[in-house]
Amino acid sequence: MSNYKSISNIPVAVSLESTLKEENVRSKFNNNKRRLIYISLLSICIAVVISIIAKALMMLITLITNLSFYGEFNLKPLGLINNVLGWWIVWIPAIGGIIVGLTAYFGSRGIQGHGIPEAMEQILTNKSKINPVLTFLKPLSSAIAIGTGGPFGAEGPIIATGGSLGSTIGQFLKITSTERKILLASGAAAGMTVIFGTPLASLFLAIELLLFEYSPRSIIPCVLACITALAGYHLFFRSTPVFPIDNLISAPSNAALFLYSVIGVIVGLVSVVVTKAVYWIEDLFYKIPIHWMWYPAIGGLFAGFIGYLSPHTLGVGYDNITDILSGEMAIKSVLLLCFLKLVSWSVSLASGTSGGTLAPLMTIGGGIGAGLGFLFMKIFPDSGVILPLAALTGMMSLFAGASRALITSVIFGVEATGQLNGLFPLLASCSGSFFVSFFLMKNTIMTEKIARRGVKTPDSYEPDFLEEISVGRIMHENTLVIDEQSSIQDIKEALKTHADIYQDYFIVSSHEGAYKGILRVKKLQSSTLDVKKSLKESGLIKMQDVFTYEQENVKEAMELMIDEGLQVLPVITHDTSQLKGIVTYSDIINVFKTRFEEERDVSSKSIIPKSFLKFKGHHLQNQKPD
Repeated sequence: MSNYKSISNIPVAVSLESTLKEENVRSKFNNNKRRLIYISLLSICIAVVISIIAKALMMLITLITNLSFYGEFNLKPLGLINNVLGWWIVWIPAIGGIIVGLTAYFGSRGIQGHGIPEAMEQILTNKSKINPVLTFLKPLSSAIAIGTGGPFGAEGPIIATGGSLGSTIGQFLKITSTERKILLASGAAAGMTVIFGTPLASLFLAIELLLFEYSPRSIIPCVLACITALAGYHLFFRSTPVFPIDNLISAPSNAALFLYSVIGVIVGLVSVVVTKAVYWIEDLFYKIPIHWMWYPAIGGLFAGFIGYLSPHTLGVGYDNITDILSGEMAIKSVLLLCFLKLVSWSVSLASGTSGGTLAPLMTIGGGIGAGLGFLFMKIFPDSGVILPLAALTGMMSLFAGASRALITSVIFGVEATGQLNGLFPLLASCSGSFFVSFFLMKNTIMTEKIARRGVKTPDSYEPDFLEEISVGRIMHENTLVIDEQSSIQDIKEALKTHADIYQDYFIVSSHEGAYKGILRVKKLQSSTLDVKKSLKESGLIKMQDVFTYEQENVKEAMELMIDEGLQVLPVITHDTSQLKGIVTYSDIINVFKTRFEEERDVSSKSIIPKSFLKFKGHHLQNQKPD
């Protein structure tokens, strides 16, 4: 026992030697890189499947549209403005609404709405578990709603379907809830990419609205899913931007940038009004004394009436966005389309039917931006404002204000049009809209619905501060190590005699210094113990083959303690495997306590010496007026 220090006949060692390696003791931190590769491969597969589903959905929408408005079984887009149905056009969206209502009643109410709020709710409250039936019902119901003239975009249903597919696969496999969330977000991002061809914007949409984090474990799968879906966009749809602007936009002047910012502020006010209007109308629907199943039919009837007045308001309306961005559409026509689309879409969405919000918001915002741009061109002819860029800034500012997905909005505008010089005007306008929305509206069009159900969504995406602190900074270094051959009687006597060495846990080693486990002192109080037995014979030692290194961060140590059900974790050196100390839950709680105290500390130390201030005050007090 010459290798140990002894206190009251208890053999105690101050460190463990390299015998840990001989005992085949090693850290049990999960192989995160292997898991990351596995999740990434699943994300790629999900993107492939969702690309095929997106193509099938667009074909189904075209087929239903042709059947509904032309009576033709045809997969070639015939459009909606050329129909000759007259007043009959009013009833077609209503029929679609009836079918959607019946599907929601007999299938799942999860098909209602545009899908993103529902996905957010499942992430925040249900471990990212979405009902698998939505993978089939959501695109089907959306195809019926849009194909019969519903004023929605196809992107919302595809985003929801991609998220549902990722969640469903995650429920069938043995993965964690965090990994399932990543698959859900990857599927949603892939869905947006395959419709719009905007992989970077889709990635940030997943970050800002679904993941609520920015880390390699989530970014890598989402990036791979978006890249794969971009290949699907090129294969199934087109290889050019989804909303092309024919003429290259030149870099804007400072005056133009200022006016684009003004457009953003004004559109930000509109985004608040639009969001509140949608939910105000939704509240009105719930006051109608009929079953909610019939609400989509009422919304469809309203959309049909607006569609009779202006057929351009019916359907996905991607062509409308392109026409507005071209700057060649008459301003009166643009403003009329903007107003009628707003009325039709808000009533239809509030009725609980199935469809997307991105395309309608972009149509409405583009119209407002074009109108304001036309006004500024008349008032400030030398400012350099041009209609296509004004429409683009208005288009994305409305989405930025309504959803508060700022980065997504800016990048989407650049990717969807291929106009790199639009970056700074978009940044200026979307920031202005975001600013107004943040101060005037508590929830967004994405979060209001689930906020009413008591679900709070994160409003910041800060890095985990536990990853910034090493284990070595918080561990206890003066830790006693007890020989497993020590008798229980010797240990109990030592604890009575030397209260100064009392601690809740001891690390146990062999006589040669090999790590054997952890002894919880409270277990020594049992009256049934044979005090003559050694620790090894008593079975009190909780055998563990887990530990952490002093260079690891606190988050990894905490995760290991949770995984293994430990309240104390040995800390060893990386090179010699010598015991350095232990980390307990109390140590980790103290980290949180310190962090909270730092965030609440508003005290500041003046950089101006007090003596200088006193001198200046004295000097001023003794000055005589002129």
